[in-house]
Amino acid sequence: MTDQQRETATLGGGCFWCLDAVFEQLKGVDAVESGYAGGTVLNPTYDAVCGGYTGHAEVVRVTFDPAVVSFRELLEVFFAVHDPTTRNRQGNDVGTQYRSAIFYQSAEQKATAVAVVAELTAARAFANPVVTQVELAGEFFKAEDYHQGYYGANPERGYCQMVVGPKVAKMRRAFAPKLKPSSGS
Repeated sequence: MTDQQRETATLGGGCFWCLDAVFEQLKGVDAVESGYAGGTVLNPTYDAVCGGYTGHAEVVRVTFDPAVVSFRELLEVFFAVHDPTTRNRQGNDVGTQYRSAIFYQSAEQKATAVAVVAELTAARAFANPVVTQVELAGEFFKAEDYHQGYYGANPERGYCQMVVGPKVAKMRRAFAPKLKPSSGS
């Protein structure tokens, strides 16, 4: 397939290591890049973003085949693996860089994101209101190389064992039929 048959989703739901580890395992996902979006500084660094100096969120940019996995299905996974009800935080990670955000690439993605948030809200899927921001994707800045595929390269690290691993396990249980064959079951 050509690149014209691929789409891109940019999602922020806390630490990008978690989302990277989750989305790379899904059928139809060709690539996942950790990076920064939604801020005001060109070429931000990890230290500046984590310091809260740039306004960026830690995000993943997911390149996917919509004939295999839809944007809506990606959002279902997204909402299952992070807490969309806490403003500017995920667990012990606190700051605007950890906000829940969907950076839409098209009018169709915006409509889908708004609809999914409305459906979750109407269904009272969470104990508290969904605070996920839905905003137009601006420039994406790829994070430093050591952040790419971090969980796969560092599964023994404490944060990976205590935070990333449980999110990956939760996703694998909930979405087993959607996993790539190499991801096991």
